[in-house]
Amino acid sequence: MDAAHQEAAARAATAESARLPQPAAESARLPQENVPEAARAHEDRDRHQETAAKSRELQRVWYGEPLGTLFRRLIDDLGLNQARLAAVLGLSAPMLSQLMSGQRAKIGNPSVVQRVQLLQDLATQVADGSVPAAEATVRMDEIRASRGGSVLSTGQTGSTSGGAPTVRRVVREMQALLRSVASAQDIVAAAALIADDHPELAELLRVYGAGRTSEAIDHYATHQG
Repeated sequence: MDAAHQEAAARAATAESARLPQPAAESARLPQENVPEAARAHEDRDRHQETAAKSRELQRVWYGEPLGTLFRRLIDDLGLNQARLAAVLGLSAPMLSQLMSGQRAKIGNPSVVQRVQLLQDLATQVADGSVPAAEATVRMDEIRASRGGSVLSTGQTGSTSGGAPTVRRVVREMQALLRSVASAQDIVAAAALIADDHPELAELLRVYGAGRTSEAIDHYATHQG
């Protein structure tokens, strides 16, 4: 009787426990409810990082280096902060930040591209001592007020003391103009299409649209000499 009674009690306890909630199993399911949200957040981070990396690579093609690197160097060389640089270039502070971080790849306004080139030249002149710091401040105000006109215009900021623009300035202006409307790869592709019928024009596109500044300066000097 005792054994039978014990067996019946054990069966009843087993059946009762089967009907009760299983905390371990439930707790094992709970973390999984947060998995989709965590996965989406991880995917978003990866996507943003991938976009930024692609943007920086495009900037390297269009402008010679990522804009974050270029702008930080201008900030250091000219003693600016990010807000002041944005103002001189004619960009909003958020837009400048997006270009520097790679959230945005291209400078859409050719006038801004030209101001970047002017600031780069000014930074070089400040570094070699040909332009003192006080004059650099005045020049930056003039660059800010400019509308990005051609450096070939008379009275343009950054010309030599005789009023004529330097060869480097002219060359970089031409490079900026071409690269503001097409990528280096597109310019090279366009040059290839006309190379057979117009080899000299194709060379001009390749040199100024995708070549180094030193190469473009040599080309300019050869054809202006």
